[in-house]
Amino acid sequence: MNFKFKKYWRKTSLKKSRDGDFLLSHIFSHKPKNFLEIGVFHGVTSRNVCELLYSMHGSNFKFTGVDLFENDKKKLNDEIAPQTKFSNPLKNIYYKFIIKSDPYSYDSVNKLLIKFKNNINIIKGNSNHVLKEININQFDYVFLDGGHSYETVKNDLKCLANVIKQKGTILCDDYNLTYAPGIKKAIDEYILDNNFNLKILLDRFAEITNKYQ
Repeated sequence: MNFKFKKYWRKTSLKKSRDGDFLLSHIFSHKPKNFLEIGVFHGVTSRNVCELLYSMHGSNFKFTGVDLFENDKKKLNDEIAPQTKFSNPLKNIYYKFIIKSDPYSYDSVNKLLIKFKNNINIIKGNSNHVLKEININQFDYVFLDGGHSYETVKNDLKCLANVIKQKGTILCDDYNLTYAPGIKKAIDEYILDNNFNLKILLDRFAEITNKYQ
């Protein structure tokens, strides 16, 4: 695989030289055609994934992304507010004063992905509700990086159980995140309750698969 993770002058928690490239190689090895990302943020991972899926399948793929697109702490309840401010002051100036666009917004993410407008469906909403309203059976790979509270991760995984039962893959980010221990707790309980396979990759990603695939 010759693909390298690109940041598109936006924010992402994935480091290009390690985490981002690893994620793309992991996706490449599974070759999914119907991809779900929970926690889109600036759309960096979304764009990289779409580029990769297109390189493998041409236009024969679907990408669905779900995010609150909300950083108001009062509205997030127990969730961790995303850090939307750039450490690079030039980027802050560029987005705030030059193009006057919030990169963490529904419109901005859709604009970043416009090349794949016929293949994508970006949904603004809470995964606690959205996952109960869409057809989960269509997905063969899920990258879970949404709400970091125990309750949200537990709910997301519960809603996604059919992905694993149909021999798809769920890759969870931030498994060992020290300031959000609820992620690990929810994943560990989910594995025990459902008798699924769990692999910890790069001490960051938790890969969940069916024991019988």
